[in-house]
Amino acid sequence: MKRRIYWLIPDLINARRAMNDLLSTHIEAKHIHFAGRDGMDMTGLHAANVLQTSDVVHAAQTGLVIGGAAGVFVGLVAAMFYPIVGDSPQWEVVAVLPVLWGVIGAWSSSMIGISIPSPRLQRFEGAIEQGWILLMVDVLPSRVEEIESLLQASHPEAHFEGVDRHGFAFPLVGVR
Repeated sequence: MKRRIYWLIPDLINARRAMNDLLSTHIEAKHIHFAGRDGMDMTGLHAANVLQTSDVVHAAQTGLVIGGAAGVFVGLVAAMFYPIVGDSPQWEVVAVLPVLWGVIGAWSSSMIGISIPSPRLQRFEGAIEQGWILLMVDVLPSRVEEIESLLQASHPEAHFEGVDRHGFAFPLVGVR
């Protein structure tokens, strides 16, 4: 399970320097994310994508659970009271509907979640609107202190904003 380190950096030049410093420590670019004000020039930086900046992952997970649970209920009712063939319950419906409703729930919830800013980034909104750039670095717990020390020593203009634990239900996607 990785840790996400948050730093606020005052400008693009220092953000690029921080990116190069992190790359020199063998942190892959895919684990470094920068978020800035809408329309900000992020040239030379690995900009955070919708998975890091929105609530899409949490919304999809919630939709999957709620849709699956509703599918179980509807499947049980349909199997017991509305058999497709004959008078005996059709238990296959109980197996199919939760999967179908779970997928539909995840999809529809993710469409809503993609438009909602990540709750984890709400505390940085003011600084980002003032022109600061948020740096998010995903590292193994054993490297947190090393990376914090590196950034503190080489970027005194930056502000350390904390560390979050993050483990994902879907390991290839972003934060929640």
